[in-house]
Amino acid sequence: MRILKFFLLIGLSCSLVRAQHNDSAKFEEFNEPYFRISMALAYTFLPQETHHGRENLILPTIALDLEYWLSHKWGVGLHNDLELMIFEVKDEGSLFIEREYPVLLTLDLLFRPYAELVIFAGPGVELEPLENYFVFRIGVEYEIPFSKHWDVAPMIFYDAREGAYNTLTLGLGMGYRL
Repeated sequence: MRILKFFLLIGLSCSLVRAQHNDSAKFEEFNEPYFRISMALAYTFLPQETHHGRENLILPTIALDLEYWLSHKWGVGLHNDLELMIFEVKDEGSLFIEREYPVLLTLDLLFRPYAELVIFAGPGVELEPLENYFVFRIGVEYEIPFSKHWDVAPMIFYDAREGAYNTLTLGLGMGYRL
């Protein structure tokens, strides 16, 4: 039920921002490099094996993203996520591993093919006291401006861990362009 409320809130927020959206709220076309910082609240979906079979675990996640845009189309981003739970997963060797508040750090290439749509992908690492994993992330977000520098951005991304589990994350970020 909480997940349904979360997605309803995202949809309502996006529609309200779009309804109030006018030409004065559009971002300037930045022809010079600029920075963007974003905070996000998200849910990470983790399919896992249990003694009852396959189930989905939902992890609350917070994120801090730091991006440097070289132009309006291309940028690089340091995307940092903290999963706010202790959970147990099964690795490729069928061993159960406990994960305590893992932190994901990815260095992503950012591409804006159209308007405020951003596609990102890149390598990273998941840090945790017992075992670290190499991660590859791919995702998309849509930056909806509501003032000259501020935006709200629904996002979805997929993290593939080498030799371990994969996750899908849905979230909503609030960004500021410097």
